[in-house]
Amino acid sequence: MKRFTNLAAIAALTLAASTHAHAQAEQTLETPGFTVRITQQCEEGNVTCDDVRYVGTSKKSGKAITLRGKTMHSLAADGVTPGAFQGYVFKSGRVSYTVFADGRLVVTEGRKTLVNQRGEWK
Repeated sequence: MKRFTNLAAIAALTLAASTHAHAQAEQTLETPGFTVRITQQCEEGNVTCDDVRYVGTSKKSGKAITLRGKTMHSLAADGVTPGAFQGYVFKSGRVSYTVFADGRLVVTEGRKTLVNQRGEWK
């Protein structure tokens, strides 16, 4: 029975550590035209994250789009090391969805800006 209890305790600790290490950080940006939910799916403590989910819903049509992207950072003086967090970038074909840390949502297709709205993080 003691061995079973020890195994159960180890399993519980492993599960707790795994859940903590892969905790999802979720944020919601509300702009006049869209609700954007951003979920980082990287291990806690990572400076950069290449596994970020974007779910953007139009307030006008109710249609939603789900994309995968990454965090966006300035570069340190060495030109390689990530610096300050700038936001997130997502792509769907030629269309880029950029969500800035200051609450701006910018959607572009090539050089054409399709959406440029400032919102509030909730």
